[in-house]
Amino acid sequence: MDRLIYVAMTGAAQTLTQQATVSHNLANVGTTGFRAEYNVFRAVPVVGQGAPTRAYVLDNSVGADFAPGPMQHTGRDLDVAVEGSGWIAVQAPGGGEAYTRNGNLQVSPNGVLQTREGYAVMGEGGPISLPPDTNVTIAKDGTISAVQTGSRPSTVVTVGRIKLVDPPAAQLKKGSDGLFRLAAGAAPADPKVTLASGTLEGSNVNVVEAMVAMITLARQFDMQMKMLQNADGNDKAAGQILNMNR
Repeated sequence: MDRLIYVAMTGAAQTLTQQATVSHNLANVGTTGFRAEYNVFRAVPVVGQGAPTRAYVLDNSVGADFAPGPMQHTGRDLDVAVEGSGWIAVQAPGGGEAYTRNGNLQVSPNGVLQTREGYAVMGEGGPISLPPDTNVTIAKDGTISAVQTGSRPSTVVTVGRIKLVDPPAAQLKKGSDGLFRLAAGAAPADPKVTLASGTLEGSNVNVVEAMVAMITLARQFDMQMKMLQNADGNDKAAGQILNMNR
């Protein structure tokens, strides 16, 4: 009886974990460049006499859906979207290098090109700094050009190039801050990765699929709870039978 309780309990606990992940995805439907998350579960056989067919459910890892999101034209010079596969390299809070698909960029008061979350965009030699009072354009290959405000369009200065990378998806791991990182080291710049200027990539979360998943998970959790109730009822019935035989 106790085995049934533990099996149902682990199933219910991991269902709640998956439900939280789906809810997190739905909450980020409007987040630029967001990659949907999913849970990977594995069955762990119960080792012991009399229980060779039972297995517990354990949360193995959290993965990410790398499918592209919809492109949204904004016309803003500092909005860029990665075309196809690839990532924009940024400076992580700990000082290392991380990767994002969120190309909603801005310039900090110190002139550093950064994301809306405040992560500095990496160039060929480190974070990219822009000169003051300039109009900035970003080319398809990530090259940043600046024209001094009030100057002729012919006086264009190249101030840097955004580092664009395309490491294998299997080597990327998503952090709690929404950034992706490699297990070790930094990815090299990939000249094949291109940007679409004046465009942002939306979230790749499918709202319909997420809502259906929430309903399915709710039903699974209800089934696990019924198993626990049945186990409790069976335990009480067995106790009554034992009392009658005394």
